Amino acid sequence: MGKIAFVFAGQGAQYSGMGIDLYENSPAARSVFDMAERLHPDTKRLCFSSDKTELSVTKNTQPALFAMDLACAAALDEVGIRADCAAGFSLGEVPAAAYCGLLEAEAAFRYVVKRGLYMHEAATENAGAMAAVLRLSNEQVEAVCAEFAQMYPVNYNCNGQVAIAGSADEMDAFIKRVTKAGGKAIKLAVSGAFHSPFMESASDRLYDELKQCVFMPPKIPLYSNVTAKPFTDKEAAVLMAKQVKSPVRWEQTVLNMLADGVTLFIEVGAGKVLSGLIKKISPQATLYNAERYEDIVKLGAIMEGNTYDT
Repeated sequence: MGKIAFVFAGQGAQYSGMGIDLYENSPAARSVFDMAERLHPDTKRLCFSSDKTELSVTKNTQPALFAMDLACAAALDEVGIRADCAAGFSLGEVPAAAYCGLLEAEAAFRYVVKRGLYMHEAATENAGAMAAVLRLSNEQVEAVCAEFAQMYPVNYNCNGQVAIAGSADEMDAFIKRVTKAGGKAIKLAVSGAFHSPFMESASDRLYDELKQCVFMPPKIPLYSNVTAKPFTDKEAAVLMAKQVKSPVRWEQTVLNMLADGVTLFIEVGAGKVLSGLIKKISPQATLYNAERYEDIVKLGAIMEGNTYDT
């Protein structure tokens, strides 16, 4: 049997009503939501009943999605499913850090509240935009970005799909240039140019926060968005601060996990975005989604019977 990886959902996967059934049915998940509510009142309302517009504001999204992600992981643990390693996409790296023991859960949550706020403020101060580029290689996207003053490849999702971030003023011209190169660019409904130099101020402020945190050696490997390799506690503050202004190397992360023996990926948290990307990166990988309590219980029964296909 191969290794199991938990992959934690990132910003964009959120939706109103997420986590209600977990809260009602899983004591372990409920404790996560209650912890989040105690440290950041209104978190449960944001998850359970806020509308799409409110939930999509970065300073709201990040604590809410952290709670959802870590609650799902707690519910999985409750039914006896534990990961051999983990990774999180952008925001998802923070609840993943809590799951892996790099940070205590409360410290990680306090950090994600600041992360959401500082990134929200940086996006307000430095207006930017993002787009998904399809049908071009990584190298082609990098070459097109290099033709512009402030356009950057930021999310290397999978072969033929790279997200870019940069100046809103250059976006229309960039999209035309992508089309001319044989690709397709789709504007993303986000509030800032995340994982780009537009987040420099947020990164600096977050590093000051992270220097005050107590990092511990991870109990299981946690793969970094910045390096696509496992963290150590010694470099964690630098890498987590750098992450908000650096590309997410998701495709390479998944490839490294596969090379390290992972055969089963469980997407932890809202949505199925990461499952879709992993399937494109590795069609042979086995994928499950842990989002609703019913699905988590069924997956526990499957794992207990050791019937999943590797």
